[in-house]
Amino acid sequence: MSLEIVFRIISILIPVVFAITVHEVAHGAVARMLGDHTAERQGRLTLNPIAHIDPIGTLLLPGLLLYIGGLVFGWAKPVPINAYNLKNPKKDMLYVAIAGPIANLLMALLWALILFILETLEIQITSVLVYTFLMTMTQTGIFINLVLMFFNLLPIPPLDGGSVLRSLVNDKLSRKIDLIEPYGIFIVLGLLLMGLLEPMFNLIQTISMFLI
Repeated sequence: MSLEIVFRIISILIPVVFAITVHEVAHGAVARMLGDHTAERQGRLTLNPIAHIDPIGTLLLPGLLLYIGGLVFGWAKPVPINAYNLKNPKKDMLYVAIAGPIANLLMALLWALILFILETLEIQITSVLVYTFLMTMTQTGIFINLVLMFFNLLPIPPLDGGSVLRSLVNDKLSRKIDLIEPYGIFIVLGLLLMGLLEPMFNLIQTISMFLI
């Protein structure tokens, strides 16, 4: 494996790992602010990515999809939240759920700012390898965080959007949403395979190009 390929892999992994890790920590941090210390007690309020790795969703599935080509899809180990510890469980779960996507939005803007600074200051980078590394890392950071933000806002449990929807509807509808959760991942995969999420990804691509 050439040095160029190694650098490219690292430049992609860095923003991806940060995007997933900060997303999960944001959930736990907001939950702690609102009274639930479950994630903190289980050591999940850490930026150490190992604490958030799901063997299948973070390693096996994305690696397989990357190998065969096409859209890479995966997930991290969810941060444990005990809604009964929250001061106002129904309302507070909305804030806990939305914290992850907001964290991804802020990270996308941060990567865009770093890219803007690199281009505006016209930093002289004589090494083509270093220049490619920085450009790939910032552009990947923008794109992957936008993907995680929009994807997690889909109103399908167990995605964050499903938790947001559950917090906004009455208890009867909330219980019906709970019944969907065991099948949510299959619904998402079905939407992906049928191409029904393509408009969302086109929007993400458009926003990414604007920020880049």
